[in-house]
Amino acid sequence: MDAVKKLDELLTVAGVTTNPTIIAKSGKSPEDVIRQFAEYLHPEQKFFVQTVSTEYKKMLEEARYICSLRPKNTYVKIPVTHTGYKAIKKLKSEGLGVLATAIYSADEAFLAALNGADYLAPYVNRMCNYGDGIGQVIDLLQMLETQGLNSKVIAASFKNAEQVHTLITAGIQAVTVPPEIAYTMIGHPGTEIAVKEFTKNWQATYGRDSLRG
Repeated sequence: MDAVKKLDELLTVAGVTTNPTIIAKSGKSPEDVIRQFAEYLHPEQKFFVQTVSTEYKKMLEEARYICSLRPKNTYVKIPVTHTGYKAIKKLKSEGLGVLATAIYSADEAFLAALNGADYLAPYVNRMCNYGDGIGQVIDLLQMLETQGLNSKVIAASFKNAEQVHTLITAGIQAVTVPPEIAYTMIGHPGTEIAVKEFTKNWQATYGRDSLRG
């Protein structure tokens, strides 16, 4: 929560994604974590919470609970298992917001889009362990455009800022990145050097460190 608040002051944060591992590492109860984010986020910011159960009926129950947390812009994350695909179809028939997650190939994501998933979350860096993860996501973008599907891609699981840069260049709709990668993207050392130079020259000429004395 602290990291999100700090980034939200600096950048245009479109939303927050969570998963069972992230919540478990917080040291807090899942109810507290979910409640704090639901209360903090503005209505226009999206909130993504993943189901934990792998059993179909319980998965649906968890999904309905998640989508009831806020009046709008709350989405349930459903892994693309066999049970998950079935749940995505059912939940979309009920008009709920769904993000298909734990995606390791363009084909998995494409089929989730056919089932109506609003968002698709390919695990970019993990996909790279099995082949060309970046290429698979770029293929997915082309597949969605070619077939006229409305699902949007929120790429996840990044190792570095270069992966993020490549996918933004390719036209990806969104990325979800850990805070440290976001700071890498806005922390070029050349910027700090330039600002120090400006300040030094200004002080040497005017004897002060602000525009107005």
